[in-house]
Amino acid sequence: MITTEFLLYIAAGAFAGLLSGVFGVGGGIVLVPILSFLFMGLHFPETHLMHMVLGTSLATIILTSISSARAHRLKNNVNSTLVIKMAPSVIVGTLLGTLLASQLHSVWLKIVIAAFELCIATQLMLNLNPSPYRSLPGSIVLGLVGGLIGVASSLIGIGGGTLIVPYLIYCNLDPRQTIGTSAAIGLPIAVTGTLGYIFTGLTTQFVHPLPQPSLGFVYLPAFIGIAIASVLTAPVGAALAQRLPILVLKRLFALLLYIVSIKMIWGAL
Repeated sequence: MITTEFLLYIAAGAFAGLLSGVFGVGGGIVLVPILSFLFMGLHFPETHLMHMVLGTSLATIILTSISSARAHRLKNNVNSTLVIKMAPSVIVGTLLGTLLASQLHSVWLKIVIAAFELCIATQLMLNLNPSPYRSLPGSIVLGLVGGLIGVASSLIGIGGGTLIVPYLIYCNLDPRQTIGTSAAIGLPIAVTGTLGYIFTGLTTQFVHPLPQPSLGFVYLPAFIGIAIASVLTAPVGAALAQRLPILVLKRLFALLLYIVSIKMIWGAL
């Protein structure tokens, strides 16, 4: 029998998949608050509630990223060279952030990232184009940027796309290719982060029992419901991104950044 709880997971997954396809983000902006609310209603232990939220959210993003990246690749919107250059450092940064998640306070990190995203959102909303002479940096700088994005993504529960997309647009990469490339880079972030949360969760449950059925910090009923829906809607979002005018796409993404930034600042206060 399908429960109301499972239907909510499916609805959240459908919306997250659509966002992933349109904007190249992981969908965490939708999933993290929804899962937080639902897990509190299920009386998950407060000590590990956010770990369960982040672990489950990242796990669902694996399938969403695969579906979204595949759809964008079929439209030639994935810069494979750029993905290869950034993926190793993104993996290292994500793993480091996952291991540090329970040790560090992320308030100031949230505020700094939110301020950065507010600036980028304003630039996109006003259609202020970056210097035409600016281009993608060399492999070393791309590696450092990828590492920082990986750390931030796993530490504060944002999809890598909310940082990757603005940065690549700042470097004058075509917006549609930016979105497709971001979706592809989101896959190693999701895989590495999920493995980290599974490992730390399995270690934790020897001391503190976790809600069942779960795999480490991944709550399986939520993972299944969200994954099913998001895989189906991500290609729809990718098709929509292909049809939208560039200026409309920029301003819609700017609106998303405003929402993310305000939410991060509100949560940090």
